[in-house]
Order: sequence, then structure tokens, then C-alpha cells
Amino acid sequence: MNRMAEFYAVSREQLESDWPEALGAAPESIRLPRRATRGSAGYDFYAPAGFELKPGESILLPTGVRARMDEGWVLLMFPRSGLGFKYRLQLNNTVGVIDSDYYEAKNEGHIMLKLTNDSRDGRTLRIGAGDAVAQGVFVPYGITKDDGADAQREGGFGSTDHK
Repeated sequence: MNRMAEFYAVSREQLESDWPEALGAAPESIRLPRRATRGSAGYDFYAPAGFELKPGESILLPTGVRARMDEGWVLLMFPRSGLGFKYRLQLNNTVGVIDSDYYEAKNEGHIMLKLTNDSRDGRTLRIGAGDAVAQGVFVPYGITKDDGADAQREGGFGSTDHK
């Protein structure tokens, strides 16, 4: 098994900086992602605070987690399958792409989840603190032969979209 990544909690200062008032006080500790079984591809990400989403509502959820991984790997983020089936829970960017150099971003590589309850059945989603809400899958990627990317990441979301 190729062990090329590790999860860490962001600093207390970063967590408090990113924490929305609507969720109350930032938690004292963060539960790092884990696989549920030996055959699981995804690492479960846990909600650091409970929240409720009515149909059509969204939340920006700080996970308190950052991921260090070897170059040539990417962490892809998805909602938990069961939550997708029951509530049509979606990531607003459809799939979260966490690049290997995001770990060094100004926000410490803090993984944030923008989630929407797209239920068409009028179901309200209730997530408790510590419940698994998303899953991350590490995947190797390739580059083209003529790739010339040499820029250094500075920021977080959208920081690599230089025109």
C-alpha cells in the first residue's frame, strides 16, 4: 500500500479565523479523517459542529483539516454517498480538488466544504457534531509532456486562476 499522505489539524488561529458565527464557538479539537474499513477508498471527513440544512439551503463548513501529500497526488472530495442519496447533498463545486501544494497556502490548506441540501422531497438534513459528512479519495494524476507549470501557490480558493 502506497502511503503518500497525512492529515493534520489546522492551527487554532486558522480554525477560529475561518469559523462562521452561525455554528457557535469553534470546537476545541478536530477529528481527523479516517477510512471506515480496509477496503474503503474514501477517508471520512467529520463535521466539527452540528448543523441543519433545509431543502435549498447551503453552508460553508470548515473541516479544521489540512492534507499533506506527495507531488503527483490529489485529494478529491465528495459528499458521503448515503447523504447524496437521501438528501441530494452536494458540494457546490461538484467535486473538491485539493492539490498537493494547497497544504502550503496562506490559509494553511484548510479544507472547506460548501454543501447544499438539494432535496426534492422536502427533507431537512441534520448533521451532528462528529458525524461523517464528506469523503476524500487520494488519486495519482499525470501531466502532459510539454507541461511548463512552475508557479508557486500563494492563496486558497481560485488562487491558481491567473490570467
